[in-house]
Amino acid sequence: MMKKTLVLGASLNPGRYSNIAINRLVKYGHTVEAVGLKKGDVAGVDISTEKDNFENIDTVTLYLNPKRQVEYYDYIISLKPKRVIFNPGTENPDFYEMLQQNNIESEVACTLVLLGTNQY
Repeated sequence: MMKKTLVLGASLNPGRYSNIAINRLVKYGHTVEAVGLKKGDVAGVDISTEKDNFENIDTVTLYLNPKRQVEYYDYIISLKPKRVIFNPGTENPDFYEMLQQNNIESEVACTLVLLGTNQY
């Protein structure tokens, strides 16, 4: 089943994991939205610099450190995703609790590994 995914912390730099994740998500047939610091295009996905009101987001995959996540708490919760993936370096127990209170699953994992092992 394909999952509409928001990559938060998207980068135009092909060496960044968020960029690699966008490419892999597209390759695996998932619909991808992306928000980052700079506008641009990765694998045909437009990177927005705004907190757009995307609809039907199944998964938010985070590429922001915990301090940078704070300004996105309300935004992520407002999107009502089924889950938020905390990639390595993004672990945030305070946010896990907020998500749980809003019936949103939090998963500490690596999006690239999940995709590569068919567990996404």
